[in-house]
Amino acid sequence: MQQPLILASASPFRRKMLTDAGLTVEAVPASIDERAVEKTVEGSGVSPEDIAAILAEAKALDVSDTRPGALVLGCDQTLSLGDEVLHKPADMEAARRRLLALSGRTHHLNSAAVLARDGEVLWRHVGVASLTMRRLDPAFIGRHLARVGDRALSSVGAYQIEGEGVQLFERIEGDFFTIVGLPLLPLLAALRDLKAIDG
Repeated sequence: MQQPLILASASPFRRKMLTDAGLTVEAVPASIDERAVEKTVEGSGVSPEDIAAILAEAKALDVSDTRPGALVLGCDQTLSLGDEVLHKPADMEAARRRLLALSGRTHHLNSAAVLARDGEVLWRHVGVASLTMRRLDPAFIGRHLARVGDRALSSVGAYQIEGEGVQLFERIEGDFFTIVGLPLLPLLAALRDLKAIDG
């Protein structure tokens, strides 16, 4: 890459995915109020996928405004359970309730990525994964959360599929990278198309 890709996020997981893929990345977290952005579209019938894309775009454009000429990547992920869009649990009790709500049901992870330069969106993509959790015994949920601790609070689903959280599932349909928060393969293709990486 000629210049680093600016990641409009403080997410260590996304940054590691990008650096593991051989990209030079500089993290510059966006300064947007995600819940305020969501409020602007509340009740308008936008899908959970659209919400993820709107948030990713807002982050990319926010940082793009401060970094002239830089290629900026904005990302966001929503978890949808039916029509409901869920956010990261605030505490361990909320994590317990989240896993109880997901138990025995299928939810979707919607991972959006947007590339922007000089305030213009160059590319956007939303990857969707479908995950079916097995029926979980409430006592098992308590033991599981005791083992994983606060890591449960760093994910909207209160689990990490790349860790012990994989034990919670009976079926997963979708790309691993999308599940962990970034549709990496489509992003790499877009970066090659933009001549931002060798390809």
